[in-house]
Amino acid sequence: MPLAIVGTIRSLRPRIPAGVLIATCVSTVVFSATPFLIPAIADDRHISVGWVGIISTAQLAGFVIASWGAPRVFRPRRRIMVVAVVIGVLANLLSGFSAWFTMLVAMRFFSGLSLGLIAWIAWAEVFGDDERVGDVAVIGPVIGTIASPILAAVIDVSGPDWLYIGLAAIYFLPVAFIRRMSLDAAKRPHRQRHRPTRAATAILICLGLLTFGGSGMFIFAGAIGRDRVGLSAVAISFTFSANALAGIPSARYRGTRHLSGFWMALTGAAAITVGGWHDPIAFWVAMPVWGFCFWMGLPGAFSLLAERSVYPAERAGDAQAAMALGRVFGPLAGGALYEVSPTVLGLAAGGVMIAASLCLLYVEWRIRPAVIGGLVRTADLRRFWTESSEIR
Repeated sequence: MPLAIVGTIRSLRPRIPAGVLIATCVSTVVFSATPFLIPAIADDRHISVGWVGIISTAQLAGFVIASWGAPRVFRPRRRIMVVAVVIGVLANLLSGFSAWFTMLVAMRFFSGLSLGLIAWIAWAEVFGDDERVGDVAVIGPVIGTIASPILAAVIDVSGPDWLYIGLAAIYFLPVAFIRRMSLDAAKRPHRQRHRPTRAATAILICLGLLTFGGSGMFIFAGAIGRDRVGLSAVAISFTFSANALAGIPSARYRGTRHLSGFWMALTGAAAITVGGWHDPIAFWVAMPVWGFCFWMGLPGAFSLLAERSVYPAERAGDAQAAMALGRVFGPLAGGALYEVSPTVLGLAAGGVMIAASLCLLYVEWRIRPAVIGGLVRTADLRRFWTESSEIR
């Protein structure tokens, strides 16, 4: 599976270092496993689905700490990627041998640290360049398409513990490439960090709310599909593949992305459908719509953030941290609402996402782009990044 995924990604000719590419592939597989692990762990350990959602919260708490704190302490270098890989191997291996649920939760926190470091390096490498942002964004949909059925099959045959051991094994894939990896982000001169503009702050809050609502719903979509819609594990895995497959063309899109709030609002509508309309056809339609609209809107939101920031490169880690913070609390709130009713969960999650999307539309329509670093306006954003990379 891992080699097939990497080969598929490479065929799309991304312009990012191979070490970053493969490490991001691995980290996305780990994230993709969570919706399948939650119902499996609930059955294996005889714990409620809502309570098991805390493993996602713990993993994303580590992600927040790494993606927010690392840019403030470190530079994006190869040694940091090596540390991330080592932590990922140990965390997933020990997760497979966790005798107690509390130990499993702790190991998922350390897994989140690894995922956060990898995501920070990947997005710092491309942030502000619309075309290279698409190279990173497309990884998630491609991997989700291939990995979802395989992850579901492994859990069905071997259980969650063996899946964690398998996740630890695939972390060794990027090791050979990291040794020869050259990062453009590491060559950029280190400057004092600046506070975000008010518009950038509003966008960061919106990103956090979008992932708050989205993760709270998406993480329990597998359980809803099984318990409420009546789909088999294989059928659910294919809906997740459809979700990811639909996101490939939108993530790969290289043009200027406008109206990111509109696309993200449609993801909120899809969340309401998944949570509240327990019909197989509705579930099958909503999941790919969610995937297409999410990956159409998210890179656009990143571009909007870069355009409304005076120092856009500094906002890369902030964006990942804001989104991860939303993902930390999303499963907690989602677990509580799921115990009340999946319909209530869908309405609450989708409502939060739609409200944040309307705010993004307001920023795009009413607030002018910032002057980037005192050098150039947003109309020349792409040229600025191209020329600055050539100078470096």
